[in-house]
Amino acid sequence: MTRSLPAKDELLTRVAAARLKWGPRPADVALEPVGPGEESVWNYPRPPIIETIAEPIRVEFVGELIAASTNAVRVMETAGAPVCYLPPDDVRLEYLSAQEDYSICEWKGAAIYYDITVGKRCAERAAFSYPDPLDDLAEGYASIAGWIGFYPGRVDACYVGEEKVRPQPGGIYAGWVTKAIKGPIKGAPGTEHW
Repeated sequence: MTRSLPAKDELLTRVAAARLKWGPRPADVALEPVGPGEESVWNYPRPPIIETIAEPIRVEFVGELIAASTNAVRVMETAGAPVCYLPPDDVRLEYLSAQEDYSICEWKGAAIYYDITVGKRCAERAAFSYPDPLDDLAEGYASIAGWIGFYPGRVDACYVGEEKVRPQPGGIYAGWVTKAIKGPIKGAPGTEHW
């Protein structure tokens, strides 16, 4: 059972304060070169946008296929690796158990977390969702209400097509880093202001 989420007024107050912190790219960030078929996380917008994913997506933990989808989307925000979200029908929900904590995204609102348990192994807070995303922006976050995101660094493997992704640096964010994604990518110490 999840903890009750913050009241709408409290949520909006916290979101507004967080949004004020964002500014332009710091001048000391040296961008990695981008070649054909590659994309820079610094070309992603803020607020983030949602885009469908052409390749199949899958998530594995302890030898089990936890999720697989050909209908996933990715959310892309300045300086961060794309975060993949899968429709709940494409996730084996019997392996997920909702936790009592939540976090606040300044764009999408309150996220709840799930542990993934297979046999005796548990990946704590390895998945998350936005049960009631904010709809105050034109980006369409309501379209991912209840969809499940996964932290690549907390499960055994996440794939975009046949490519095994790397987790976004630092362990805070749930970005899926592929060979085509160029940075630098926020998350490591010293990048908190990105």
